[in-house]
Amino acid sequence: MTHRPPAEHGAPADAEARRAVAPVICYPVDALRPPALEAYRTARAGWAKVAEVVIPPRDARCFEVAAGRFFRIVSIEGPQVGDLNLWAAGNLGERFFSGKTRALHGTHVTTGHRLWSSLPYLRPLATITEDTLDWYGFDRHGGGVHDVIGTRCDPYTHRLLSGGTYHHCCHSNLTRALARHAEMTLAEAEPHVHDVLNVFMCTGFTRDTGQYFMKASPVRPGDHLELFAEIDLVAALSACPGGDCSSEHSSDEAACHPLLVEIYRPKTPPAGWTSPAPNSYDRTHGSGLS
Repeated sequence: MTHRPPAEHGAPADAEARRAVAPVICYPVDALRPPALEAYRTARAGWAKVAEVVIPPRDARCFEVAAGRFFRIVSIEGPQVGDLNLWAAGNLGERFFSGKTRALHGTHVTTGHRLWSSLPYLRPLATITEDTLDWYGFDRHGGGVHDVIGTRCDPYTHRLLSGGTYHHCCHSNLTRALARHAEMTLAEAEPHVHDVLNVFMCTGFTRDTGQYFMKASPVRPGDHLELFAEIDLVAALSACPGGDCSSEHSSDEAACHPLLVEIYRPKTPPAGWTSPAPNSYDRTHGSGLS
């Protein structure tokens, strides 16, 4: 089924009035203290590059970023998108929560937005401090860059839709990378792989059918997404087998390129910065209520 099926029920007399009800933002973020971007940017002065990792095409690598350091995901040879997973170092149970990040910041993230962790922790894992593609905004198709709406290409959906087997889907790439890094079996690592930040990917939803779409990424060599690690992180990045995602997903046909991760240590932490504690909710869940 490639489109929304036709309605089976007639519209009521007040259908237009129901459709015309004004939307309400589910999670107003006015109460959230915005990141002190100027302090983060000032902390770049005199920073030192302490590590870099090349992510091969159609593969993934893990890397660690200590709290208070920056990391950049850089396009180096050609248009390429990447799928990013984040975990709290020492606790793979605390991981990037794309759904809550989407609910707080919208379908696509950029400078000043934060990547939030899973319940019950719900704290910033990382803050986006620079995005060289922030000029893109939203195009006439409703497409934007760096989405938190897609899940990641995976071999199960590939099998479901094509009947085939493909081992270089981002899900498998991330699973292999985490298994190597954490010295786990693939079976142990796979449950920790989660919905991603689609770095550099240009996506949206069709207005007529509401289907998730992708289009050629506007990323070019030299573009980067820079993030500040709010806590000690383990990260995994996959160079998607879709390349710039202009045509195919999960195949060896698309032109693919490596990505570069650079990790920087500032001379001093951003002024006033402290690593965030886990969410302060007491986790009683109303157990004392009658």
